[in-house]
Amino acid sequence: MSDTDTVQSLSDLKDLGTEVAADTAETFTPVVSNAPLREQELDAQGRAYATGRRKDAVARVWLKPGTGKITVNGRDQEVYFARPTLRLVIAQPFQIADRDGQYDVVATVKGGGLSGQAGAVKHGISQALAKYEPTLRATVKAAGFLTRDSRVVERKKYGRAKARRSFQFSKR
Repeated sequence: MSDTDTVQSLSDLKDLGTEVAADTAETFTPVVSNAPLREQELDAQGRAYATGRRKDAVARVWLKPGTGKITVNGRDQEVYFARPTLRLVIAQPFQIADRDGQYDVVATVKGGGLSGQAGAVKHGISQALAKYEPTLRATVKAAGFLTRDSRVVERKKYGRAKARRSFQFSKR
């Protein structure tokens, strides 16, 4: 193969590239849809319902538009979750989605301790927010709030002091 053949084939390829680009520009029209992949799921009162779980705690959460009031087991969140860190955990889904003070939350929580219950309410709020506004699902999911944190306390085994710790060894 000589140098002239190589130069000629390269120019042919360049011509072919411009022809293909012109053809695809005319025929290709990208379809962009603003419709969410999921539908809004609301009950008869216009609320989104979701269940959140963490450790042994289970939270049932109802979300509706409002002023940002969060009620847990019939009490205000400041009374039920006295520690500020727990209230921060509950507020995380709203901060990620830029929806602070736009939704009222009513939650009932059973089981576990306060930390697990706060995690369960956070999980429930995240799921309910994704059901109320399906366009926020990607944002909440990217933050990892839709995934259930399945870590639970390991059970104690027989012949052991705790779950894995053995009794102190005695040579005699």
